[in-house]
Amino acid sequence: MRSVRWIKEIRFDEKGLVPALIQDARSKELLMVAYMNEEAVRKTLSTGKTHFYSRSRKRMWLKGETSGHIQRVRKIFLDCDGDALLVQVSQAGGACHEGYRSCFFRRLNARAGRWRTAGRKVFDPKKVYGPSESR
Repeated sequence: MRSVRWIKEIRFDEKGLVPALIQDARSKELLMVAYMNEEAVRKTLSTGKTHFYSRSRKRMWLKGETSGHIQRVRKIFLDCDGDALLVQVSQAGGACHEGYRSCFFRRLNARAGRWRTAGRKVFDPKKVYGPSESR
């Protein structure tokens, strides 16, 4: 890896995290939002696969480590304030742990005053994660 001066331009928050918006490189569909610490950013760049920091589990994780639904990094962008990343990827399978391609599978029906499922499942989460991971 070349010089890493670029990493200093990322403004990590007080917990050492930066939000990462994950987008399909071809369709431009927003797949998910997760957080990266410096180690996750470096590992993402060195492996070409997305790595994140789980705030709930307090550990690093590779997207697809359980499901096999990995994300191959195509491009990484830094926003104008330096406090958010946009990572364009090629997604294998679904990005959402609930079985959908995108985590943004619910759309607001304002007239009815509720969320409705707008996406289609691409895998069965019970078969991938077992019954405890599925909602």
